[in-house]
Amino acid sequence: MRRRIPRCRELAPLLRFKRPTLRLKKRRLQSALTIGDLRAIAKRRTPKAAFDYTEGAAEAEISLARARQAFQDITFHPSILRDVSDVDTSVEVLGGHSALPFGIAPTGFTRMMQSEGEIAGASAAGAAGIPYSLSTMGTTSIEDVRAANPVGRNWFQLYMWKDRERSMALVDRAAAAGFDTLLVTVDVPVAGARLRDVRNGMTIPPTLSPRTVLNALPRPAWWINFLTTEPLAFASLDKWSGTVADLIETMFDPTVSFEDLTWIKEQWNGKLVVKGVQSLDDAKKLTDMGVDAILLSNHGGRQLDRAPIPFHLLPEVVREVGKDTEIHVDTGIMSGADIVAAIAMGADFTLIGRAYLYGLMAGGRDGVDRTIEILKTEIVRTMKLLGARSIDELNPGHVTQLERLTPRRWS
Repeated sequence: MRRRIPRCRELAPLLRFKRPTLRLKKRRLQSALTIGDLRAIAKRRTPKAAFDYTEGAAEAEISLARARQAFQDITFHPSILRDVSDVDTSVEVLGGHSALPFGIAPTGFTRMMQSEGEIAGASAAGAAGIPYSLSTMGTTSIEDVRAANPVGRNWFQLYMWKDRERSMALVDRAAAAGFDTLLVTVDVPVAGARLRDVRNGMTIPPTLSPRTVLNALPRPAWWINFLTTEPLAFASLDKWSGTVADLIETMFDPTVSFEDLTWIKEQWNGKLVVKGVQSLDDAKKLTDMGVDAILLSNHGGRQLDRAPIPFHLLPEVVREVGKDTEIHVDTGIMSGADIVAAIAMGADFTLIGRAYLYGLMAGGRDGVDRTIEILKTEIVRTMKLLGARSIDELNPGHVTQLERLTPRRWS
């Protein structure tokens, strides 16, 4: 083999130097290729108590682990030789348009995780053309969220309090602000045992201990933002001092029933979604009531540990009531492939919680934009590889749920 010294003009087409990105945050977010990458950045930049509040689940966190495992335990079945040069990711959900088959789930205490909080989430959702959900435990007012997302779709999540008048006052404010959908969460009669929060002394405002201070030293940006922005307050509360669990025990009503849900439905003129459904029987009852959508969810594993896995429950619920009401799903979604799998198995829509919060903690509004961009890229790529040109073309033939946890048969 003969060798020679290469000429410079021959090397030029073969070598291309990457242009450096001078903005540190932009470079940091561009390096994140998955939601897992955003999580790693978020963990480095966020104090342990706030990060663990996002990351953690109830008791041994088995529910969350199983929900994530369920999405890994699938097989995709591609269809070949389809023209997938153009892919349509849009859906119609609850009487309106969404550019992608997912929206942002309601999350509490959001400005504690990163100071831009709900404003970052709502404005990013509006820019992406997807719905944004504000929690009763949100740390930005209903009116300020509307101002941040004035033309996009805003949904309001309601916990029914013991004080019914106060609960409905929030609903009236959401209606007045143009929120088009009410998500009534029904799986929090009492607080789940979120042990990370107890161990971290997670309170509102945060409790400072020597360990808390030491943990914060490598994360000055979080503390600077926390201390120099508006004091943490709730969209629906004047003030609170105590643990998250104490707040839930004090506010939320364990007597809420189907009759209460009927009462709420009579007073709300928009679309009504019931969040936290975990059985087929309850799904049937809600369908008979005429709710607009059922959200299969075990609260991200944050309430009852070892609860049913929403993704596993999905096919049965779709088969029994999917023709009569929309079926949405959350819990365990960490990639665009997870979203595609849920849609293929019959879900009309999905919601993301932790995935969005990892982006928020990693980079504020820019981080939320990056979350949406990553998920969109993964959805489009997965659809093209499956041979699906639109969301409507996804079907159960594209996915097999592999069995790992099966009920024991008693003879």
